[in-house]
Amino acid sequence: MANVDIHPTAVIDPGAIIGDETKIGPYCVISEGVKIGSGCILHNHVSIEGSTVIGDQNTFHSHSVIGGLSQDLKYSGEPTHIEIGNQNTFREFVTVNRGTDPGSKTEVGSHGNFLAYSHIAHDCIVGDHVIFSNNGTLAGHVQMGDYAILGGLTAVHQFCRIGPHAITGGCSKIVQDVPPFMIADGNPAEIRSINSIGLQRRGFADEDIRSLKEAYKIIFLRKMTVSDALEELKNNSSDLANDHPVNILISFIESSERGIIR
Repeated sequence: MANVDIHPTAVIDPGAIIGDETKIGPYCVISEGVKIGSGCILHNHVSIEGSTVIGDQNTFHSHSVIGGLSQDLKYSGEPTHIEIGNQNTFREFVTVNRGTDPGSKTEVGSHGNFLAYSHIAHDCIVGDHVIFSNNGTLAGHVQMGDYAILGGLTAVHQFCRIGPHAITGGCSKIVQDVPPFMIADGNPAEIRSINSIGLQRRGFADEDIRSLKEAYKIIFLRKMTVSDALEELKNNSSDLANDHPVNILISFIESSERGIIR
């Protein structure tokens, strides 16, 4: 623990592991089993609990609680885990809960920005470069793809998926999967358009964005069944690479268990 700066009021279990250059502020509480990487910053009154592994250069603002027990009623004290990547920011009162079943874990990637009062429930899998606006809330077992954005006060039902590069409007109610590259908004949410501005900012080619717009029209505007829309998309995209955005969209929809928002 080279050059670790720990405020004298912080309470740190001797079994916790703290990385080099990490700063721990007043009245923080770090329990046994916690591993914190190098260069992290914990502002005042941060609580990190349980079997929680945190990467490097993460910042935790006051009163965030990381590693709290699963709120699933099936949970009865089994050892469960959290893994968090690198260079995330957790603002005030953010909560991230551990997994439910023995050995299970909640996973958070890297470069995320989790604004005040946002919540990640048990067993969620959250990708890289995500943004949670204030009070964005994931129920248990939600999966959220890279570069997805959760609007303020959005609530996501358990077991739903938010596809990569998707965005939800503020106060949205998400009860089915949000396909990649789309904008979902409303209560209950509907797909409004593709996330054109976000895709442009992330360097997507104009041709790929046009292809996604055509796919959006087929799936969401032509009043076709999902299976018929997918069949037409496959016929139109047979010459595209597997990692082309349209094929990523098709694959996501085909793998949906709850169905997609339309």
